[in-house]
Amino acid sequence: MSNPFGTEITPEEIVDTLGFFDSWEDRYRYIIDLGKQLPEMDDAKKTDDRIVKGCQSQVWIDHWLEGDKIMLSVDSDAHIVRGLLAVVMSAYNGKTPQQVLDFDIEAFFNELDLIKHLSPTRGNGLRSMVQKIRELATTLS
Repeated sequence: MSNPFGTEITPEEIVDTLGFFDSWEDRYRYIIDLGKQLPEMDDAKKTDDRIVKGCQSQVWIDHWLEGDKIMLSVDSDAHIVRGLLAVVMSAYNGKTPQQVLDFDIEAFFNELDLIKHLSPTRGNGLRSMVQKIRELATTLS
């Protein structure tokens, strides 16, 4: 199964790695680096039907099924948002629709201590990305 990072990065590994950093500046750098590992989305897929509404930056999410697993391709015009997308992808990409719906993303974000370190508009955008993926999973389940 294809993986956006080339290797499997789990939510638990992201939590562990972020725990090594003392400052949020270093944590942001790590999140941005995760985003740099995501493959570029083909510009032809950056269409209005794939754009996520409610984000400060432009965000696109494409999806397809490989067997019973949802595969995602994502992109944004902002480096930090690509990083946030990578965090979300660690939880959702390559999972069944039911696994996507069952995953407690709020608990994951709380474990990362992420939402309170984002601006309100970035936090809302992150929730919009999650909502879009959960809607896709609901449609496919």
